[in-house]
Amino acid sequence: MAAVSSISNVENLSPQIIRQLTKELHELVSEPPEGIKVQINEEDVTDIQAYIDGPAGTPYAGGVFRVKLALGKDFPQGPPKGFFLTRVFHPNVAKNGEICVNTLKKDWRPDLGIKHILLTVKCLLIVPNAESALNEEAGKLLLEHYEDYCQRARMMTEIHALATKVPKGCASDSTDGPTAKKHASDKKVAADKKKLMKDKKRTLKRL
Repeated sequence: MAAVSSISNVENLSPQIIRQLTKELHELVSEPPEGIKVQINEEDVTDIQAYIDGPAGTPYAGGVFRVKLALGKDFPQGPPKGFFLTRVFHPNVAKNGEICVNTLKKDWRPDLGIKHILLTVKCLLIVPNAESALNEEAGKLLLEHYEDYCQRARMMTEIHALATKVPKGCASDSTDGPTAKKHASDKKVAADKKKLMKDKKRTLKRL
């Protein structure tokens, strides 16, 4: 996965494409599509990362999935590569996180833009395509044992996607922050009470 993160093509793209890209990314931040938050890397605009909320009514609901688009030096003539950085059980996502979707392959057009790609990835979470499966096990389960597929996908979401930290400034803060702290302080109170009882018992024994 590290190799994915280190690809930079700023020097390979024309200033005009960089300007266009920067403009589109800033528009996506100021007017984000529903359930998608884009994070801009000011030093390298070709390092595009976004957080996609797991759509309601799917096994991915409640999760937040970090996605990366790696732009090649032929962008926008050639499609970017898409990767899930958050682990996910999905027919169209390989073990290394690579996303297989027609928009990023044969259906690519230079005028599609980043927003279209991110919306396509979100749609993939709603309607997986078992025909072009990169994860054969997930594809097989989707077709033959849908309930088992949902269970596996839900379990992976709970393990890997519920703990995703969305950086401030690129998405709304999670509501469970203060609650999590509250639980931690509850535990501390309980531990203090236990200690107090032990100390009391010791004192009584001495008397």
